[in-house]
Amino acid sequence: MIFEFATAGRILFGRGSARQVPALARDLGRYAVVVLGGSDRGREALTQGLDAVGVRSLVVNIGGEPTTTLVDEAARIARSEHCDLVIAVGGGSVIDAGKAIAGLLTNPGDVLDYLEVVGGGKPLREPAVPFLAVPTTAGTGTEATRNAVLDVPEHGVKVSLRSPHLLPRVAVVDPELTLTLPPEVTAFTGMDALTQLIESFVSNAANPFTDGVCREGLARAARSLALAYRDGSDLAAREDMALAALFSGVALANARLGAVHGFAGVLGGATGRPHGALCARLLPFVMEANIRAVGERGDPATLERYVEIARTLTGDASATLRDGVTRVHELCAELKIPPLREAGLSVADCYRLIPLAQRASSMKGNPVSLLDSELRQILEEAIDR
Repeated sequence: MIFEFATAGRILFGRGSARQVPALARDLGRYAVVVLGGSDRGREALTQGLDAVGVRSLVVNIGGEPTTTLVDEAARIARSEHCDLVIAVGGGSVIDAGKAIAGLLTNPGDVLDYLEVVGGGKPLREPAVPFLAVPTTAGTGTEATRNAVLDVPEHGVKVSLRSPHLLPRVAVVDPELTLTLPPEVTAFTGMDALTQLIESFVSNAANPFTDGVCREGLARAARSLALAYRDGSDLAAREDMALAALFSGVALANARLGAVHGFAGVLGGATGRPHGALCARLLPFVMEANIRAVGERGDPATLERYVEIARTLTGDASATLRDGVTRVHELCAELKIPPLREAGLSVADCYRLIPLAQRASSMKGNPVSLLDSELRQILEEAIDR
């Protein structure tokens, strides 16, 4: 048995833990790039807190998906200011942008030099400047991963900048920061976390370490995702989902993902739809396809894992493979996950998108290699249902 485990250098989890960010930053640098979302939420309190401990700050706002152009420009400004620390407070897009900026501050060139699939794919040779991640959503788990997903508009795709150097020096996960998330964002990000836990658990690179993390995360998501959606002020449910998201990031960074994420990067670049919404719509159909394909030509042990997932999601010790898929369909309906046709996709798009999805790095982690015909069926069903 051979496997590797890596995560953020330090993880602080708990209600109110975000108040420790200025003190943590003081030990990491003297001039911080502060990456925030478009709303500028928390800007004044954070910059004042940093100033009080002697850390200067340069604020960068990420209003949507982080593009390569935006990251390059932010890195250029930060280099000219001699910034030596990056702090990102926001959703997955904000934290991914922060990671990329931290990596570019110590490595020459533009981000396209290092991007996989459409870029040069060069490794980041030098360690990034210290990076402090503070998620305000409960979904991507990017506070514990080694990749940053960036939008490349000229190619119509989202791809990763990937390196062990991008692992945050410190991740601060405060469930209180998610209390104001609207139901739709709670649904999309929560389904992303659930998808990552499921895909990591059945991936062809799963290991005993990630198995334990996935089991704990799945149990928490199963009991609390719908609760957090129905009542955003339910702090216990928010805490469960913050942990589930963190665990999903730890898992995917040390195992692999699968066909859902293989498709989601391509579809995100093509449609601009939120990543979690795409993952949510694809998940039950990918589960169905994987179960069929594994039954025909895969490892029977994978089916046992899908049974375990079914029993965790339903709370029924006698649940079957079919029950797990049915429960995910029910959850998508409860969370009002829209079909892909609402993202502007048609069946005709399937033939164009499948070759791109087949080349995605996440597709290589799927528990069984899916045929083009199977991938086309997944997309057709996700578009229409």
